[in-house]
Amino acid sequence: MPVRKGVKALAGLALLLAGCSSAADHAASVAAGQAAGSRLTVGTVQREIRVGMSSAEVVEVLGAPNVVSTDDQRRENWVYDRIATQTVYSGSSGGVNALFLAGVGGSAGAVSTSQRSLTVIVRFDAAQRVRDFSYRSSSF
Repeated sequence: MPVRKGVKALAGLALLLAGCSSAADHAASVAAGQAAGSRLTVGTVQREIRVGMSSAEVVEVLGAPNVVSTDDQRRENWVYDRIATQTVYSGSSGGVNALFLAGVGGSAGAVSTSQRSLTVIVRFDAAQRVRDFSYRSSSF
């Protein structure tokens, strides 16, 4: 029986500590999750995309494009377009609660919202090799 009480106490402590994360910790966790889920970044384009790559290699690096079109010579142009919105909220509350839920308390908080967009255009030659690429990134 004493072992069960110890396990319950540790589980309760873990739950208590998990609830004590700061807003910055939560924002960092969200950003890490988003970064892991998205292969399309300016850094990836600059580092990985090269003239002469095959279309299969581009898909391996950037994933599937949003739009595929052809020019007047029937060469493919791939467009990748991503928009991300990030909202970070930091809040705190405090006060004293008395019996019968009557008490004095207060809260304060701040919200920051930002958006980023990235458009990448990859142009292929007749042999489905990268002949040119460009990108544009903005934050607002």
